[in-house]
Amino acid sequence: MNTTIRFALASIAAALLPLSSMAQEAVVLKLHHFLPASSYAQTMLLQPWCDKIAAESNNRMKCQIFSSMQLGGTPPQLIEQVRDGVVDLVWTLPGYTAGRFPSLEAFELPFMMQNPEATSKALWEYTQQFSMTEFKDVKPIAFHVHGDGVFHMTSKPVKTMADLRGLKLRAPTRMTNKFIAMLGATPVSMPVPQVGDALSKGVIDGAVVPYEVVPSVKIQELVKFHSETDPAEASFYTSTFVLAMNKAKYDSLPADLKKVIDNNSGITPSGNAGKAFLAADAEGKKLTLKNTHNTISASELASWKALGNKLAADWVEEMKGKGADGQKMLDTAKALIAKHAAAK
Repeated sequence: MNTTIRFALASIAAALLPLSSMAQEAVVLKLHHFLPASSYAQTMLLQPWCDKIAAESNNRMKCQIFSSMQLGGTPPQLIEQVRDGVVDLVWTLPGYTAGRFPSLEAFELPFMMQNPEATSKALWEYTQQFSMTEFKDVKPIAFHVHGDGVFHMTSKPVKTMADLRGLKLRAPTRMTNKFIAMLGATPVSMPVPQVGDALSKGVIDGAVVPYEVVPSVKIQELVKFHSETDPAEASFYTSTFVLAMNKAKYDSLPADLKKVIDNNSGITPSGNAGKAFLAADAEGKKLTLKNTHNTISASELASWKALGNKLAADWVEEMKGKGADGQKMLDTAKALIAKHAAAK
């Protein structure tokens, strides 16, 4: 081989090296959420999901997690960020944008959820029938709920409905705010990251969150009382969450990496998220054991349920006014929750 040919081949090989390197470069998915990196949501849900897609893609696809709104914006803006491609993935509460995802509110009505794993599976199945139009601008990976809601109070426990009268209480979603008002308290809507500051400054007298949230905002240091509802009863509230992906980013992936995403989307990851949140509740509760705990009795909750039924009926009528069959949506949600609870 003469020198000219050898030089030409070497030049071609050198030119191809960057292309070969690019072909092997991992796809990095930017995942944005509103809680700290130390939160159970990240350590017990988001990081394990990211680790799984990395392992199943032989590290050709990885996450870069940005916690505590590090990339800017506010929690209600996360859904726009993933829609617009500012980030590739978000984990957020659809309820932070009140009224935008009305179909999910069936699951946020009082006394719907008793087991977060079963209810999360039911939520995924429900969304495939009733919610995809609302999420047409993104690719949902999983929908899930959290565990039992708990009252975390600064000055007195909640034992009866009368104990709530006149108090300012943080709640996360439109339905829970309405229910808090029906119970006699003044609802104050705010995302979780604002709760700690609001408690410390006396802006609110308490907050309803699951135990899972406790370490994220140091609730155990800011309140003295934790009031749970009877564990044999369905939770007086829960919130819905979504892990969503930018559609264009998903479409840009090669077929084998799309398959990894698909294999880690749907009813099983949704159920796993609910299961992770139940485990996180147990860990969060341990941090509150120095404080005072009480359980609101089933007999007391009977009057609460009557108000919950009234709120559900109002929601059905509201959906009807929007051209949706709210009764069918509510009945389907209840039936799916019962089906998946029975399957456990």
